[in-house]
Amino acid sequence: MAFKNYYELLELPPTATADDIKRAFRAQIARYHPDKVQHLGKEFQDMAAGRAAELTEAYRILSDEGRRAEYDRTSAAGGTAAAGSAAASAPPRPDAGAGHAAPPPPPPPDAEPQVSRGPQFSQERATRDQFVRKALVGRLRQALGVIGGYDEAEARSFDLAWTPKKKMFGSGKGPRLLARFVARVDGEAIADAWTQAMKWAGSEEVCVLLIGSTMAPAGELAKAIAEQRRKSRGAKATLIPVDANSWDAHLPTDAPPIAKTVLTRVKSGA
Repeated sequence: MAFKNYYELLELPPTATADDIKRAFRAQIARYHPDKVQHLGKEFQDMAAGRAAELTEAYRILSDEGRRAEYDRTSAAGGTAAAGSAAASAPPRPDAGAGHAAPPPPPPPDAEPQVSRGPQFSQERATRDQFVRKALVGRLRQALGVIGGYDEAEARSFDLAWTPKKKMFGSGKGPRLLARFVARVDGEAIADAWTQAMKWAGSEEVCVLLIGSTMAPAGELAKAIAEQRRKSRGAKATLIPVDANSWDAHLPTDAPPIAKTVLTRVKSGA
């Protein structure tokens, strides 16, 4: 079995304390809870279950002093042995006897810790983001297909684009729609999505769904959107930050009805 870097899996440095490990595990495992991925389809649900198992194993090893010490020795030797050897050679835990069930994972915290990120984490995050993007695109495309009134189009740097169906005597009613998935919705992502959307839509009304697996604080999002509105005063544009984990959206009061309808349908899974 290939050696796994449990520190990078939990997004931690090797010098992390026991409290660091506990907080990191809580933050990571919360992302893959079944309730958080049920809307993303079986493919991503299976991947999330596998990831949760890996995180639980990493926590089991690193939260035990004996197992962690053996794991660190294995890692220092080049990682040629499987991580499971750490569990096999470490002294038994007091609560590991017969008839004692393993303790359940701790509940998720209110905030995620700030931790270092190595190359293995970056690669795994990119793979996870690809799965999430694929699932989101499928759900959005399905929702628009059921709602109707739009034709799928192409827009550079966006994952999906739709334009109102043309009618016999003019264009269809409603804004153009764009969707972009990003790893994190923050001020920088908002500025870039807004700029690219304005280039694509021109003078037409446009609504952007900016979807991310992590979100900046609501205050930062509101400030960034207000800044873009100020810079493009008079433009018919709306940007809606959407949390990919729950489909909760920061809906402005002037959000187009079609955007609300799409998000409601996707979130409900109908």
